[in-house]
Amino acid sequence: MIEDYFRSFAVFSENEIRDFLQLFETRKVYKNDFFVREGDLCREIAFIVSGIFRSYYISDEGRDMTYCFRFPAQLMAGYSSFISDCPGRENMQAITDAELMVLKKDAVDHLVKDDLNWTKFLKMIAEQEYLELEKRFFQLQRDSAAQRYGTLLGDQPDYVQKIPLQYLASYLGITQRHLSRIRKEVTL
Repeated sequence: MIEDYFRSFAVFSENEIRDFLQLFETRKVYKNDFFVREGDLCREIAFIVSGIFRSYYISDEGRDMTYCFRFPAQLMAGYSSFISDCPGRENMQAITDAELMVLKKDAVDHLVKDDLNWTKFLKMIAEQEYLELEKRFFQLQRDSAAQRYGTLLGDQPDYVQKIPLQYLASYLGITQRHLSRIRKEVTL
C-alpha cells in the first residue's frame, strides 16, 4: 500500500522507493492514543496503513473541536509544527486501533538535502494540504451540514460509520441530534 502511494506521485524510481522505505518504522497506535499532542513538537510523519485518526483542538471555551479526519493510505503529521519546528496547536488521536509507517523528521531533512525528488514530493504534499484546507474552508462557508456529511460519506464510505457521532457532529459544526436527523435522511 505505501509503495503504491509513493508511486502515485510519479516522482520516485522503484529503487528510490525501495531504499527510503527502509527508513520507515512500523508502529501500532491503539484507540484513543495520540500521534501528536498539542504543545509538542511534531518530529515525524506517518503513513496510515490501517485505522482512523482525528485532528482536534480545544477551544477557548473548553470545547473539543474536530476539524480533520485521516484515513488509511494517507500521510499524517502535525504539519505546521513539522515544518516550523514550533510546538503544535493540535491533537491527532486514533479513533480506532491503527498501524502506521513512521518516518523521522531528521530522515526527511536528510532525504531532501540529498535528493531533488524529495523536494518535488514535499512541494506536492504542501500543495495538497493547501487544497484540502481551501476545500474545507469553502465547505464550511458554502455547504450545509447535510452536504458536508454527504461529501465525507462519498469520500470515505467504508470508514464514516466507524467515527463516533460526537466527533462527526463536531467536524460538521452541528449537534449530535442534528447529525442523527441528517443520517436518517441520507439512509432513506
